[in-house]
Amino acid sequence: MLRFEGKVALVTAGAQGIGAAVARRIAAEGGSVVVTDLQEDKIGELAEQLGNALAVRMDVTSREDVDAAVAAAVERFGRLDVLVNNAGGCIVTSVPEDTTDEDWHRQLDLTLVGAARCIQASLPHLVKTQGNVVTISSVNGIAAFGNIEYAAAKAGQIALTQNFAARYGNLGVRFNVVAPGTIRTPNWDSQPDILERFEKMYPLGRVGEPEDIAAAVAFLASADAAWITGHTLPVEGGVLTGPGQLDLSTTGHFRKDYPSAP
Repeated sequence: MLRFEGKVALVTAGAQGIGAAVARRIAAEGGSVVVTDLQEDKIGELAEQLGNALAVRMDVTSREDVDAAVAAAVERFGRLDVLVNNAGGCIVTSVPEDTTDEDWHRQLDLTLVGAARCIQASLPHLVKTQGNVVTISSVNGIAAFGNIEYAAAKAGQIALTQNFAARYGNLGVRFNVVAPGTIRTPNWDSQPDILERFEKMYPLGRVGEPEDIAAAVAFLASADAAWITGHTLPVEGGVLTGPGQLDLSTTGHFRKDYPSAP
């Protein structure tokens, strides 16, 4: 399928994991891709592999960086059709009672405000192309899996998406969310034992792969989803339907020294 032929997508945090898989999927379906990240070497290599692609260093917490990246995308390709808000992460590791105001600001600025910055910069161009935004949230934004600050930021992305969808639907711009469960990304490379434990939480018997998320993003960003907006699509191996074989009381989700899922 060439669902993105003639289209241009900007993918944030595209150096590895989900972002890189999304960039590859859109390029494989005929799209031009602007890959942004702080890891310039990695996005440069990826852009070279993809061919019709551009690598731009961008920090989503910098308004200047975000504006410059969007401008570079339009200057290079003449248009912007898709924004994939993938940047974010769990940067607060303290238990909630120890979280400082600075911790809250850092988490929200990266994950929630960063997504809003990218939408604001892209919106004038998406209105012209009747394009769309897909934001990568998390099941943490839907149910209680711990990491409260991260979860709040991810839930905020869902509310952000719904409100943009309602406000700009009459202009033909769509906004949707993919909410992954635990995904096997390089962030887990130093903790393979934890991934093995998490597999038991999932009714489908495994954690997700970046390509699982890329497939969902490609659907929502394509014309196949032309009448879908304001929607949150969980891609989570069934974990939201109930736990698999794991006794959740033993996972230690809320211990300070143990990360939550996903």
